This record gives sequence, C-alpha cells and structure tokens, in this order.
Amino acid sequence: MRNIFLIMVLLIFPLKGFNQKITNIKKAVPNDEMERVFQEIKTPFKYGIVLQHPDSSKMIDSPTIFRENETWYMTYIVFDGQGYETWLAESQDLLQWDTKGKVLSFTENTWDANQKAGYMSLVNIDWAGDYSVEKYKENYWMTYLGGNSTGYESGTLKIGLANSSSLIDTQEWNTNLSPLLSPEDKGVRWFENKTIYKSTVIRDEKRHTGHPFVMYYNAKGDTANYESIGMAVSDDLLKWSRYGENPVITKHKGICGDAQITKFGELYVMFYFGAFWKPGAFERFACSYDLINWTDWNGPDLVSPSEDFDEKYAHKPWVIKWKGVVYHFYNAVGRNGRVIALATSKDLKN
Repeated sequence: MRNIFLIMVLLIFPLKGFNQKITNIKKAVPNDEMERVFQEIKTPFKYGIVLQHPDSSKMIDSPTIFRENETWYMTYIVFDGQGYETWLAESQDLLQWDTKGKVLSFTENTWDANQKAGYMSLVNIDWAGDYSVEKYKENYWMTYLGGNSTGYESGTLKIGLANSSSLIDTQEWNTNLSPLLSPEDKGVRWFENKTIYKSTVIRDEKRHTGHPFVMYYNAKGDTANYESIGMAVSDDLLKWSRYGENPVITKHKGICGDAQITKFGELYVMFYFGAFWKPGAFERFACSYDLINWTDWNGPDLVSPSEDFDEKYAHKPWVIKWKGVVYHFYNAVGRNGRVIALATSKDLKN
C-alpha cells in the first residue's frame, strides 16, 4: 500500500516539482535563534560620520562595503539635484574613507540618463568572511536603480545591470544593457507595478530556489502605496524571473527596504531598514533557513535615531564582522545632512 501511495504521489508531482514543494515548506526560525543572532549582530556604539560630501548641498546614500587586495572599498550614491550617480571610496581601517571618483555617471538619451544608483553584486555573504567580490564571466557586476526623470527618485524607476573588468578603478562601468526588471513588465506583481528601488544580488550555492542567483529589491505598487521587499531569480545574471506571488518582507504600510544578506552557517540573515510603520527610519533584520521564508525580528532596532547626525533617519544598512568587531554602516540624516555613519559592537572611539 505504501509503495502504491508513493507511485501516485510521483505521478501527480514530477520529482523536480515535488522537491521544490518540499523545499518551500515554511519553517519559522525559533525565538532563541533570533535572540542569538541579535546578540551577535547588535551594534550599540555609534562611532559617528565616516563619509560625507564636501558640498553640503549634495546627499550621499546606500553604502556597499567589500574588500580587494587587503583594502576596503565602498560604493555609495550621490544625489545632486539632477539624480543619482554612483561613486567609489577606499579605506585601510573601515573608519577613515577617501573618495576615489565616479563609476556610474549621467548619460544622454538613454533609459537611465538621470538615475544610476549602483549596488555591488556577488559580494561574499559569509559572516566574518573575506567580503570579496566574485567575478562572473570575466566581469564584475552591479545592479542599479535607473531612470530618465530628473529629481529625487522620480519617475518610473527600473533595475539596470552594469559590468566592468576592473573592480577598484574609477572608470565608467558599462551600462549598455536593457533593464532587468521594470514596473511595466508583463506579469509584474501587485506590490511592484509602480516603481522599483534598491536591489542586491547574491550567489546561492545551495540553489534553494533552483537557481544560482537571487535578487532582493524593494518596490511600490499602485494598489499598495508602501514599499515591500520581493525576490527574483536568474541562471545567468542577464535574465531574471520574479519568484513568488507576494513580498518576502512587508508591513503593509511605510517602507521595508534595502536588503543585505549574510550567512551564519545554515542560517541566513537579512538586514533591512524600516520606516514610517512606526516613527522615523531604523534598522531591522529577519532570518531564514532557505532564503525564501523569513522570520522577522520583533525585538529592539539594530540602529535608530539618537544623535545629532542621525536624529531624523538611521537607515539603509551594510553590516560586516571583521576581526571580532561588527561594523554597521548606514545612511544617517540629521544636522549634517545626508551622510554615511557607522555603529559598532565595540567602542572604537575610546
């Protein structure tokens, strides 16, 4: 009888599809595991501002940190009134940062002429790892928020893809590719059919989704005037398919956005920011066993406004652990304008 039942199951569910259904069964992360992660990643000591634009009328945003040739690098974006461009900075100690120059600039008569906010792809996600960037098909890759309207995140924003043979030189990356994902795509989901914001791409060695590359991005829909985090998958970085029908993180109000993924053994941690579903903007996290089903942390914020330099917003995370210290980089908005600030697990100022 048992063998007959098994045969019937396999006839109804082809083996690949059956395995996919088993993989996608939701498994919540227990409270004690969530607490263990919080104790590991919390950063109660605010070091302060680590990077700001010399022209206070220009705003900087969205740090991505990686390491190459024993030097730290940060891509970040600059808004000057026209739109976003992407810049590169370097550091020897994660505390003192020097700007090198632009890597994504304004262009003319292109779909992304006035918005190119870049986010480095394929950064090593291992917690306390080497934070190197993987080269794929002889190039390095960035996704970016792109659009041709001028202004602060104005118009219809889409996800673009840039590449370069050099990771750390201040040369223009190639952006001569069509958008990867757009709110105007056929089959676009309800929560993303208005505009799409920041994206991050990781390699999933275990192929939890059945694909080697996974993208998380926040988006807004015309029937859901709030931002949620959704997923897409790819086999080659060039062609992407949306994954699932609903967001993986949402509060159904305000903003959940700017995901960063790191890996603790068999557990994945998503750093992200929340805004306006309670006052202000603040840093949060969620955990998952499969990159698909996420358990949200219900405890204290990782970082929230408390100082002059972040009294309005403390958001948009990039978190790493290096030589026993957790470094939580974030976008701070306060009396110094829009800057990059740092909180740490140990008091580095004293």
